Amino acid sequence: MSFAFRALLTKTTLWGLFIMPSRRRNGFTLIELLVVIAIIAVLIALLLPAVQQAREAARRTQCKNNLKQIGLALHNYLEVHTTFPPSFCFSTAGSWSVHGRILPYMEQASAYSQVRLDRDWADPINEATHVAQLRVPSYVCPSDPNGDRMHYAGPDEGDIRPHNYGVNFGTWKIYDPITNSGGDGIFYPNSRTRAGDVFDGMSNTLLTAEVKSYQPYFRNTADPGPTPPSSVSFVTGFSGEAKYGPNLDDNAGHTEWCDGPVHQSGFTTTFPPNTRIPFTDGGITYDTDFNSRYEGTSVTQTTYASITSRSYHTGIVNVGLADGSTRTISSNIDRQVWRSLGTRIGGEVVGEF
Repeated sequence: MSFAFRALLTKTTLWGLFIMPSRRRNGFTLIELLVVIAIIAVLIALLLPAVQQAREAARRTQCKNNLKQIGLALHNYLEVHTTFPPSFCFSTAGSWSVHGRILPYMEQASAYSQVRLDRDWADPINEATHVAQLRVPSYVCPSDPNGDRMHYAGPDEGDIRPHNYGVNFGTWKIYDPITNSGGDGIFYPNSRTRAGDVFDGMSNTLLTAEVKSYQPYFRNTADPGPTPPSSVSFVTGFSGEAKYGPNLDDNAGHTEWCDGPVHQSGFTTTFPPNTRIPFTDGGITYDTDFNSRYEGTSVTQTTYASITSRSYHTGIVNVGLADGSTRTISSNIDRQVWRSLGTRIGGEVVGEF
């Protein structure tokens, strides 16, 4: 082979090395793809609880802010009328709840101006206004999965909005129709509670607390007597009108923010927050509330009620105190301390809680 030919061949080979594209591998191998997916899964598993905790903390803060707004509205009502609003009034047949009576102070003056407080909230005149379907943002806890779902209460009452903040009816007794007297809480039928009537001190007395919407309960039982029960089995031992069932709308407690009875608008401190009161029916166990006699349905029988404060925030319940402040209470609070917070006239010194 001549020298010139060898030089040409060498040059051509070297040139080909420069101009020929190198082989490149496209895509990932299956093992590489699985490794990437595993890393992403681990990162999500690490980050998701932190994100959920941050969201829940924000919801708890919003929940306390809702209680703060309701507390301010109740104090504005107190300043204007010199008393806290009644749970509802028998003398004028007006069953409008505390929540309905403070609408002007919840930036809902337009809705309030449309209703007649001297008529039942479900009276055709009031139903025609559709105020019962009004969503008041501060009446709903952001953690309630059913907070934006309207409750169908039947053809006579139609659709109504639920709520998550009850007012304090006291320990156990709600109302005696013979003497027209209420219990030891701030609110009861026909009440006219003034600030000076809260002998235990405004900072030691509950004003509001969280409750769960679509709460199972039963009502209109035999008279349980005036002594607050010490066992949950006591209240589940009474048979009465069932307001619970397998369908969500069967569970009617705290589903009508405009209605005044304790099972709709209030809570009692009979048992500590989030106490489970199990009652089994048809193979289903319900966490129940108890109202011995729907207020206004008897002219002789006293109403007693166990309407437990419950929260969608695990292990705690948010409350509003009569001085306008808000607090977070552990579910493990001592029962006697909790009952002391529920009374306006018990004379107890609560201290730290």
